[in-house]
Amino acid sequence: MAEAHQAVAFQFTVTPEGVDFRLSREALKHIYLSGINSWKKRLIRIKNGILRGVYPGSPTSWLVVASATAGSSYYNVDISMGLVNHIQRCLPERYGPYWTPQTRALLSMAVVSTGVWMIGIFFFRQTLKLLLSYHGWMFEMHGQSSRVTKVWAICVRLLSSRRPMLYSFQTSLPKLPVPSVPATIHRYLESVQHLLDDEEYSRKEMLAKEFQEKTAPRLQKYLVLKSWWATNYVSDWWEEYVYLRGRTPLMVNSNYYVMDLVLMRSTDVQAARLGNAVHAMIMYRRKLDREDIKPVMALGIVPMCSYQMERMFNTTRIPGKDTDTLQHLTDSRHVAVYHKGRFFKVWLYEGSRLLKPCELELQFQRILDDPSPPQPGEEKLAALTAGGRVEWAQARQAFFSSGKNKFALDAIERAAFFVALDEESHHYDPEDEASLSLYGKALLHGNCYNRWFDKSFTLIAFKNGQLGLNTEHAWADAPIIGHLWEFVLGTDTFHLGYTETGHCLGKPNPMLAPPQRLQWDIPEQCQAVIESSYQVAKALADDVELYCFQFLPFGKGLIKKCRTSPDAFVQIALQLAYFRDRGKFCLTYEASMTRMFREGRTETVRSCTRESTAFVQAMVEGRRVKADLQDLFRKAAQKHQNMYRLAMTGAGIDRHLFCLYVVSKYLGVSSPFLAEVADDGYGVSYMIAGENTIFFHVSSKFSSSETNAQRFGNHIRQALLDLADLFQVPKADS
Repeated sequence: MAEAHQAVAFQFTVTPEGVDFRLSREALKHIYLSGINSWKKRLIRIKNGILRGVYPGSPTSWLVVASATAGSSYYNVDISMGLVNHIQRCLPERYGPYWTPQTRALLSMAVVSTGVWMIGIFFFRQTLKLLLSYHGWMFEMHGQSSRVTKVWAICVRLLSSRRPMLYSFQTSLPKLPVPSVPATIHRYLESVQHLLDDEEYSRKEMLAKEFQEKTAPRLQKYLVLKSWWATNYVSDWWEEYVYLRGRTPLMVNSNYYVMDLVLMRSTDVQAARLGNAVHAMIMYRRKLDREDIKPVMALGIVPMCSYQMERMFNTTRIPGKDTDTLQHLTDSRHVAVYHKGRFFKVWLYEGSRLLKPCELELQFQRILDDPSPPQPGEEKLAALTAGGRVEWAQARQAFFSSGKNKFALDAIERAAFFVALDEESHHYDPEDEASLSLYGKALLHGNCYNRWFDKSFTLIAFKNGQLGLNTEHAWADAPIIGHLWEFVLGTDTFHLGYTETGHCLGKPNPMLAPPQRLQWDIPEQCQAVIESSYQVAKALADDVELYCFQFLPFGKGLIKKCRTSPDAFVQIALQLAYFRDRGKFCLTYEASMTRMFREGRTETVRSCTRESTAFVQAMVEGRRVKADLQDLFRKAAQKHQNMYRLAMTGAGIDRHLFCLYVVSKYLGVSSPFLAEVADDGYGVSYMIAGENTIFFHVSSKFSSSETNAQRFGNHIRQALLDLADLFQVPKADS
């Protein structure tokens, strides 16, 4: 209880002589420093809000305008066209001893200068928004920009040349446009025609035509109205209906994982690696709060929307019976840690000072050395976040709404993020192919109760110092967490470093209060619910077949020699692999981002196109000469790239149909056409890691008799090799 007493600023005892106060100077000092730090953050937010609000203007530009107005007056030149004199006449003539004609003149010039400055900012912002609505550059061949695109690029650079903060461009980003119904229906029918027989396609075409003529016009009007009113006509519904209203477990179904650097190791000391990583994450959060992170820019000039980054830290998904909610705090000064069935609260600051990596290592090592056993029901408690959402919501209300359970749960849900200290070791061993798959499964679901799946992300540290993330999907998409992870790994490797023995650099303060053990009082009824959720989650985890492998024969370098985009190359290889695996084609979902629009998230690229199926069938038949196959491949690649560009520029299919479906449900309108929209297939993610390597993560379900992740992975390998042979490009030794 020593740490509890240290946390109390004062105590008092009622005695016969009166009330005895005992003040803790150290605690009061920490409270004082914490308050100072809080006010500093508020002032920084106010300052950033002002600077962001006037971008691309600046206080300097206002000073230039004001100086020009005052200077022109000195030379008896009225560039305000009489506005200064008009405002001066409207001001009272007598108002205190310092209210002189000169004061009135200066105030009038300041008002006019500010007005001109604000009008200029508005004009520049609207011009920039108009320029950013141009997407012709995306459809031009690399290195063959048109004159219009070159002029456009110069104008965008001029209007955004001043160093922007993270959210400077938010109000200048265009809104996501609502596609026309005929265009969406046409693209939809085009995407399914080659997958259906003549009878099925005729039926689908009839339903689409009926929908377009009778139902869609009414739905589209509501959608257009929403696009005028809302910042983004898709994102809020996408977050609510695709994520927050889902009642199935988050684990496996929604949450995803991120791996560590698998080809290099920095230290084997678990607590040290975690100390550096947590310190780097809070450094990133500080940059995020101060908006010191530069916006992501396509081509170095086109800003991407940054709004998803706001909820990266201090965010938790709260379960509800009908729908979940996202709880986001402006700040959090601790992390919640899980180890050997126990939960701990670890402070990240001492007063206003961020703990050094070596001090965080000390805190995590204290947890690792703590021999205390779990309390009854504590060990598998997090299984509630891995099971059904309704069951978790009911248990939360019944057993965690008051007392010590509420206090402990608040410590987890109000943490900056969740940390899992695993007892297992995982890493990628090139000599053991199964090692990467086991590593991936450990990150995806662990043992079903050593991750807090509701947190925005769980930082996982294995016993051998390897790291990873398990990330909740509702608050943001993978590129957002990828930006954080890239910063953490880079900071850990190139800036923080380790001693020769693998520990964090520096000497910790041994007087730091130890981590606080969270206390629970979990009754048997709650333990039964926990066990039930665990069984649901375990069945789900056991059904996941994950096959991860490193493809070594070639990477981005060889693909570029084929004169196609690496993404199109891999996607066509996946179509070839799937046809060989199943003997048929299916609708394929590839996510593209729509972050060139304000609050944009993702859109679907239907990568199983008529052109890709034509190429695959020709490859499988083996009757065409290489020149014909190369021509079919290039047509398929060009079609894929065009589909990807259409999706990125707001002309996709699926998000529009999704929103029309939502409107139909609001209006109580049934549509056989909208009810039949669906997709199917394996789960495949891949990373083109440099010039000579591609990593693949292939998932399927053991319960499915038709799929096999490892079999499909082998088909992917062979498809990539066959495409390389098609272009007769020599491969690196595998």
